[in-house]
Amino acid sequence: MDQQNYTTTFVVDKSPEQVFNAINNVRAWWSGEIDGVTDKVGEEFTYKYKDLHRSVQKITELVPGKKVVWHVTDSNLDFVSNKTEWTGSDIVFNISEVKDGTELKFTHIGLMPENECYNSCSNAWGMLVNGNLRNLILTGQSQPNPFES
Repeated sequence: MDQQNYTTTFVVDKSPEQVFNAINNVRAWWSGEIDGVTDKVGEEFTYKYKDLHRSVQKITELVPGKKVVWHVTDSNLDFVSNKTEWTGSDIVFNISEVKDGTELKFTHIGLMPENECYNSCSNAWGMLVNGNLRNLILTGQSQPNPFES
């Protein structure tokens, strides 16, 4: 059920291709250390933020101007009791043309209110997606780390 999973949506006055390209420029919006290829199906990249969060994302779907899907193959969240809470979840970016521009719907399938990480993880995704990614799409500029300010 989509309502259960964390989701957030915004609309920007940019093309679906610009939104797609910004999502795949992961280092420019997901604050932390990123190792690996972030824009080819079948590739994996590791995300790390200090000693608090490490996860491995496998790129399972890339449809230019339409969709990006990452499957989390491994995770270690140091701030919750179930450190592998993200493992097996999917991070989905759906892109669609709307009257006012392009809509991006972000869903973390498997990040649900009953998860211990839900509040802090959904707050972080909110800052990263509605803040950093949206600003990257609008300005074309890499975004600073919102957790450092």
